[in-house]
Amino acid sequence: MFLPLFDNLKDAKVPVSLREYLTLLEAMEMGIATYDIDHFYYLARTCLVKDERNLDKFDLAFSKTFQGLEHISFDDVMNAVDVPQDWLEKLAEKHLSAQEMQGIKSLGGFDMLMETLKQRLKEQEKRHQGGSKWIGTAGTSPFGAYGYNPEGIRIGQDKSRHQRAIKVWDKREFRNLDDSIELGTRNIKVALKRLRQWARDGADEELDLPGTIQAAAETGYIDVKTRPERRNAVKVLLFLDVGGSMDAYIRTVEELFSAARSEFKHLEYFYFHNCLYEGVWKDNTRRWGDKLSTWDILNTYGKDYKCIFVGDASMSPYEVAYVGGANEHYNAEAGQTWLARARAQWPDNVWINPVAEQAWGYTQSIDMVRQVFDNRMYAMTLKGIEAAMKELGR
Repeated sequence: MFLPLFDNLKDAKVPVSLREYLTLLEAMEMGIATYDIDHFYYLARTCLVKDERNLDKFDLAFSKTFQGLEHISFDDVMNAVDVPQDWLEKLAEKHLSAQEMQGIKSLGGFDMLMETLKQRLKEQEKRHQGGSKWIGTAGTSPFGAYGYNPEGIRIGQDKSRHQRAIKVWDKREFRNLDDSIELGTRNIKVALKRLRQWARDGADEELDLPGTIQAAAETGYIDVKTRPERRNAVKVLLFLDVGGSMDAYIRTVEELFSAARSEFKHLEYFYFHNCLYEGVWKDNTRRWGDKLSTWDILNTYGKDYKCIFVGDASMSPYEVAYVGGANEHYNAEAGQTWLARARAQWPDNVWINPVAEQAWGYTQSIDMVRQVFDNRMYAMTLKGIEAAMKELGR
């Protein structure tokens, strides 16, 4: 019965295999999720989605598969099957607490509870607020939302207020993920994971289970073995444009910076303004007194470093192309000369731009920087970051 979901996931380009589908069926057979669409949603997502980037596609496929269930009327449900009383009671004992069971008994049992709800749905003709009988809000009726009845059924309320409802029938809203939105730190970390080269280093802190088993087999007694943890061994140089037009993107760049420092153990970062020139710095409050020579940076870090420039590339064209074009000091060499040197020293390089990609064509300096980087400029979006990491990982 879940084959349509499997087919819709395949149509949505979610990489799901028969093995994962069989895992879902096995979990359902074990009763992990029964009679609850929310529980089934999370179970199916856990079994069938192996990459966070596919969560949006899964939600769309799930909605497409089960659309219409919310339109099934109460009469349809009540008249669809004749559920044996003893089966219903056994099911209730399995899934409901003693307090909930007592609440059902106080309302006259399951038959009386369902019959009362069915009858009131037929009789009620309009929205009702307050009171103690009709299905509505803010009252003491056993049926409704945002009111209080210690032995009631909650209908159409987004969360519990008293933790006392016998049964919860809440509307679930799914929000689509968007790979073109500005990123948060967590999403950036997911995107940066594309740039990984694992190596074991540091102290022997991780249990080496295969080594322990092998040693036990050879010696005849348990000999616990440990080994260094695996860490991302990629080396990254991060050049960050600050000030001026970049002030509008401070939060986004901070999130990228935070994610990069968390993800990459070997990370060095430097600041520049508008374009790379003969000096960079590591402390913006002391950028004039503690400048570092760009030549020294070029000669310190080897070609094994991945080089990432982050900036809006929005400036006067003179700042890129001409001697003396910088707006804060006299530059003896053009900015594009220094950018070309950086690219030659670190062949694995990209430029990440927080400006919306569709607006790049309206700024001449962006096009100039793109040409210097052989079109290795990427938007600061989930999709753009992933593409940049894929380029660096080649």
